[in-house]
Amino acid sequence: MSGGVIALFGPTGVGKTEVAVALARALRVRGEHPVAVSADALQVYAGLETLTGVASAAQRRELEHRLVSFVPVDARFSVAEYSELAHAEIDALLVQGARPIVVGGTGLYLRAALTDLSLRPPPPPGVRERWNQELARAGPHALHALLAERAPWAAATIDPADRHRLVRALELEEIGALEPPAGESQLWSDEVRHPTRLVGLVLERETLYSRIDRRVDAMVAAGVIDEVRAAHRAGASSTARAALGFAELLAGDVDAMKRRTRNYAKRQLTWMRKLSGVELLDAGERSPDELAAALQ
Repeated sequence: MSGGVIALFGPTGVGKTEVAVALARALRVRGEHPVAVSADALQVYAGLETLTGVASAAQRRELEHRLVSFVPVDARFSVAEYSELAHAEIDALLVQGARPIVVGGTGLYLRAALTDLSLRPPPPPGVRERWNQELARAGPHALHALLAERAPWAAATIDPADRHRLVRALELEEIGALEPPAGESQLWSDEVRHPTRLVGLVLERETLYSRIDRRVDAMVAAGVIDEVRAAHRAGASSTARAALGFAELLAGDVDAMKRRTRNYAKRQLTWMRKLSGVELLDAGERSPDELAAALQ
């Protein structure tokens, strides 16, 4: 494994953090200094660590994780802000001779960390909140139908169950910033800011879904419902409320969170297979240490 950035991507529940920690142990044996940089849209929020799957205290003692739990839960946060911070972290680590391990399951944030994206503007105050209210009132299928009327090419690329992308597309359409893609999308290009080995962890779908269900049960046992209610009382922002399962757990519907998480994992797998230059690594039947060994 030569120098540069290592990027680990995969669906929720596949075991990215465990593999990153095991890889860090192996790299330290070789005299390297690995540091994880999170590429997750919601792990940035302090107070939602259980819900968003932030590395545990024990895991963070083994591998330092940056860009997690640093944004107040009542603040809004954008991919443009994340991109600037991620670039600074990765650049500084490389200058110091450290090995950045970019870990995440949010595809846009992964690409924002690894390359220079031309990012669309944030919505004016109140626009996203209004669309989120409309989403809660009318439901995602009604909003998807509306998007199909206004920008059919955009609706064709968005799953009606993907609430975050649906709201983002409608707010961009409203402010005149939603444009058809021209040529190759930056999301799927092979351009990166630094030499990068991109690894996608995959798992047989039924096994993955079973892991997700067990993970949600473990989160509930760990007090995630109380965590979500506390964030709600603290005035969680619209972007914090986009965390997978926030609305479902606030309503006490654990089964709905499991369904939504399984649907999200399915979209993550589809997204990952579009990434240029990705190495797919089957995470089934192998321990994190064995998977880390396969990366060397």
